[in-house]
Amino acid sequence: MTTWPILSVVTFLPLVGALFILVVRGDDVVSARNARWVALWTTLVTFIVSLLLLPGFDSKAAGFQFVEKHPWLGDVAAYHMGVDGISLPLVILTTFLMPFCILASWESVKKRVKEYMIAFLVLETLMVGTFCALDLVLFYFYFEASLIPMFLIIGIWGGPRRIYASFKFFLYTLAGSVLLMLAIMAIYWQAGTTDVPTLMTHGFPVGMQTWLWLAFFASFAVKMPMWPVHTWLPDAHVEAPTAGSVILAGVLLKMGGYGFIRYSLPMFPDASHLFAPLVFTLSVVAIIYTSLVALVQTDIKKLIAYSSVAHMGFVTMGLFAMNEQGLQGAMFLMISHGFVSGALFLCVGVIYDRMHTRDISAYGGLVKRMPLYATAFMIFTMANVGLPGTSGFVGEFLTMLAAFERNSWIAFFAATGVIFSAAYALWLYWRVIFGPLEKDNLKGILDLSPREIAILVPLVVITILFGFWPAPILDMTSTAVNAVVARTDTVASAVKTATLMFSF
Repeated sequence: MTTWPILSVVTFLPLVGALFILVVRGDDVVSARNARWVALWTTLVTFIVSLLLLPGFDSKAAGFQFVEKHPWLGDVAAYHMGVDGISLPLVILTTFLMPFCILASWESVKKRVKEYMIAFLVLETLMVGTFCALDLVLFYFYFEASLIPMFLIIGIWGGPRRIYASFKFFLYTLAGSVLLMLAIMAIYWQAGTTDVPTLMTHGFPVGMQTWLWLAFFASFAVKMPMWPVHTWLPDAHVEAPTAGSVILAGVLLKMGGYGFIRYSLPMFPDASHLFAPLVFTLSVVAIIYTSLVALVQTDIKKLIAYSSVAHMGFVTMGLFAMNEQGLQGAMFLMISHGFVSGALFLCVGVIYDRMHTRDISAYGGLVKRMPLYATAFMIFTMANVGLPGTSGFVGEFLTMLAAFERNSWIAFFAATGVIFSAAYALWLYWRVIFGPLEKDNLKGILDLSPREIAILVPLVVITILFGFWPAPILDMTSTAVNAVVARTDTVASAVKTATLMFSF
């Protein structure tokens, strides 16, 4: 494990699978079948290889592990890869979700199957690379390049308004990233390096930190997305194919939160304290506003999309509380939301494949025909609400505890979002699952197939498992999180005083 470049293997193994699909020949039927199987086996093997990181990972060590470093652009940038307790859970989450995305697309995607599978495998390489990169130039490459395959997935295999949604997604995220690129250039001119471990201990002038923080914030806030730059997300979710929504909510949104905890907090601690009240305000508005908007949605996917924005509000609130509970809760919530929101979109895909509509009013009484589906959907809905005993509870509780430590009013307003989330989630579940089975086209609907059971059962198990036993994730992230907290605690007392003056 000390000599084997395992991070490079995990990162580029999906790309090898994509190249293999590219060179496979045959008629359309054979080619599509081979592409599906190659993509499935590639993602499964990648997940298994990523699990090999766990036995060799020392959760007590604060530094980066499995480090690989090779010169790339001379003194400007390097191929520098590594993971710690913050990035490793997100790498595992990415490789864990990808096989479910391939299985979810097994029957629903019928056109240009080869290209579809290639796009997902390339996307996996770029997402894993984003979490492993320890050089700002390398990070920027992975971070931005991930837009391209998702843009194609939405634009080619999406719904009727796919072109509009894909371009809106691309332009929103690209606009913020232009500022990120300029900030990276400024960092290199000031520090003389783009090496992340070096920059995390570099003392940037306070005035420069302010501008750099705002540039990074512009990119990461759009990616999460935070209110008010969130409007691309509902459109992208509604038009994306099921697997596209799973990976968009499960992984791509987490890149913004990862950017805050990896770069903004440790590299610009003074500016992070200075702008914490702004982030708290935007987070609370996102939690309340998007929850209210979710209450009036008629499209199931759009409702879940707005709930994702609200949950990301809890993440940013926890991150900028800048204490152990907040960062631990934000990390746990990102991981939990990754598979819970992904599972909810998979559940939407199950009934959409049968009825070809996501209109809530088109359903009702499904429990009478689909008891297995109703059970799985109930568990994921309860996790999305944050019911104790599910993984969703742990992260939300820790982030609100952290916010309460900073200011009780922040926690109070955030707690109203929990009430609203229960309202829209239970309203959705009641309308779709319960009630009389009156619609004729629903009376012959079939319950979960073996393939769909294979997709949903592991997600049910992990949702309940981490609800009762969160220790594996919390233990993995603890040391790295404490290192970030220690770094942010070094800010000048004047900045802390200014923060308190402008807080709620």
